[in-house]
Amino acid sequence: MNSRVKNILEWVYCIAIAIIIAIFIKYFVGTPTVVQQDSMHSTLMQGDRLILNKLPKTFKQMPKAGDIITFEKPSKITYNDGEADLNHPTAKYDYKPSNIFESFTYNVLEINKTSYIKRVVGIPGDHIEIKEGKVYKNGSILKEDYLPSNAKETPEAGPFTNIIVPEGTIFAMGDNREVSMDCRAFGCIPVEKVESIVSIRFWPFNKFGKVE
Repeated sequence: MNSRVKNILEWVYCIAIAIIIAIFIKYFVGTPTVVQQDSMHSTLMQGDRLILNKLPKTFKQMPKAGDIITFEKPSKITYNDGEADLNHPTAKYDYKPSNIFESFTYNVLEINKTSYIKRVVGIPGDHIEIKEGKVYKNGSILKEDYLPSNAKETPEAGPFTNIIVPEGTIFAMGDNREVSMDCRAFGCIPVEKVESIVSIRFWPFNKFGKVE
């Protein structure tokens, strides 16, 4: 093997290793993202750049109430009157990759995958009820200091507004309740569909720091 071919192979080897490490970090440790919707306004604004912490997913940890998370968009996000099963208020996920390649591109590379960013309000066993514009958790009005000072009432905006959060799921809503499509509409999110916890905002620089 001449030196030129050897150098090319060494570069190919280094590039392959770098790609594998980058994919490993992105899937198991953390990754950057950009906020694209208004559902978390004004905690998060369109164009904000964030670092997502994926270690809780890697170690199968349940998010805590108050955490801002990302999760896979459910297959069904709206229900007609009487269609929702309030005894089993878990969001529906119907997509199943048919082979390893599809699973890799969808779950690891996240090609053709849509994610939502919301705040955890309820964890397993919590009774969540939304009525008269207020959020009740286990019978008491939920104190939500993270909502904008000019926030209006929380609309019911779906059938899942008086439920017990099932085991292995969480109930999440956007801080901008007037426009957010969230668990009120499609039910509780299985913890295995939670992708990350929002950790740090690094852009704009004047808002750099931990997101709460």
